Amino acid sequence: MSLDPRTPVLIGAGQFVHRATGLDDALDASALICEAIRSAATDAGLGEVPNPDSVRVVGLLSWKYGDPAWVVANQLGLAPRETAATTMGGNSPQTLVNGTAMEIQRGELDLAILCGGEAWRTRMRARKAGVELDWPTAPVEQTPRLLGEDLEMNHPIERARNIVMPVQVYPMFETAIRAAAGRTVEEQQVLSSELYAKFSEVAAANPYAWIREAKTAEEIRTPSATNRMIGFPYPKYMNSNNDVDMGAALIMCSVEKAEALGVPRDRWVFPHSGADCHEHNYISNRWSFAATPAVELGGRRALELAGVGIDDIEIIDLYSCFPSAVQLGAQSLGISLDRQVTRTGGLAFAGGPWNNYVMHAIATVMNDLRDRPGAKGLVWANGGYATKHSFGVYSTTPPTSFQHAYPQDEIDAMPRRELADREEAQGSATIEAYTVMFSREGRPDTSLAACLLADGRRAWGTSSDDALTTAMCEGEWVGRAVQLDSDGTLFS
Repeated sequence: MSLDPRTPVLIGAGQFVHRATGLDDALDASALICEAIRSAATDAGLGEVPNPDSVRVVGLLSWKYGDPAWVVANQLGLAPRETAATTMGGNSPQTLVNGTAMEIQRGELDLAILCGGEAWRTRMRARKAGVELDWPTAPVEQTPRLLGEDLEMNHPIERARNIVMPVQVYPMFETAIRAAAGRTVEEQQVLSSELYAKFSEVAAANPYAWIREAKTAEEIRTPSATNRMIGFPYPKYMNSNNDVDMGAALIMCSVEKAEALGVPRDRWVFPHSGADCHEHNYISNRWSFAATPAVELGGRRALELAGVGIDDIEIIDLYSCFPSAVQLGAQSLGISLDRQVTRTGGLAFAGGPWNNYVMHAIATVMNDLRDRPGAKGLVWANGGYATKHSFGVYSTTPPTSFQHAYPQDEIDAMPRRELADREEAQGSATIEAYTVMFSREGRPDTSLAACLLADGRRAWGTSSDDALTTAMCEGEWVGRAVQLDSDGTLFS
């Protein structure tokens, strides 16, 4: 097959994990990223990092660099014609691959370095020790090109109830999934812990994973001194682990450029198709907490454009910030949880460096595909509260051309719920999803519940009543009738 010289191809993947013993030997995020880029160049069989048209960094939280791509390029001695950074969200790495592939195909650039990293572990230890970090920054006048869609994802009423963190929302998804499937609390905990035990086993064999000690299902679901309950029903081992220092990078170019650089053909991995989309912005407007229709539509479009069905996909990495994310993704894509759906070990065990986990996933999938020439791989990336989605289909076999879908108009037309304000919501309601947030001392602290009114509108209820928060950790509360007062306080 004769390849179009503008065909986008991934030629190098690098990952770097740094476990500093203290602050003296710690590295900032830009240094972690530079190490990953050097590894990606070595992976491509290159003697040095090639000078790119663009250095593109996934939005990071460890440090305010101003323009992190400029800092990285400066440290590596590169002279790109542009620097860029993404908006926030775990979907960003795959969205970055999709967008870069289209630019390469259109002839707008020849080679780009896609990268990201976090030094959150070091940042938190410095804060605890009261140490001011002296990490690099870009000149004030240096600004990156902004890539990606920046969505407002918190409704004012959600913010007023302080429902703003993923650790609060994903456990609610878990309770809704559980109730929709007709499982008991105990049955659901067994299912989720067994799923994550399999993830833990993969991480144990992954040299770039943060936690390389396999955990049993019982260890994962049982609260302990090292596995405290965070948001019922999730103890720590069911939560994304952001306390890491990690970096990852991809080198992406045109076929013409790969040939000019002399990159061996057995290093090439092609993006075949991609899709990007998002659910209704606010969780308050989602029709159900037990379904992700945008994942179903976006994933189907990505597969159709690649000319494959889900059963043709041999290598899968589903986003895994919490067990509910994996379940929603698998359910929407038609994937059995009996299949292996992580290649890294997931965000709880391989590591969850904020927005950049999927860069590690793509790097891992690339190497898996090289070991299985001709196989197809699927990566699903997720940002927000199962809000923003990005999909990529990959293979060592080249496509006719890279194809991309953005089916947002169809998703925007899907049913949505209206949100009642506090006064309108006063009175009787039925719980459709809930969680109980625990204190660091291990006590149930605050209950949060998404409720449905008789007219189908959604309302939020919260409570700090000790008896109620304790009771809501015992038995099933989805489907229970409750009362809401004019302040949104929940009563049984």
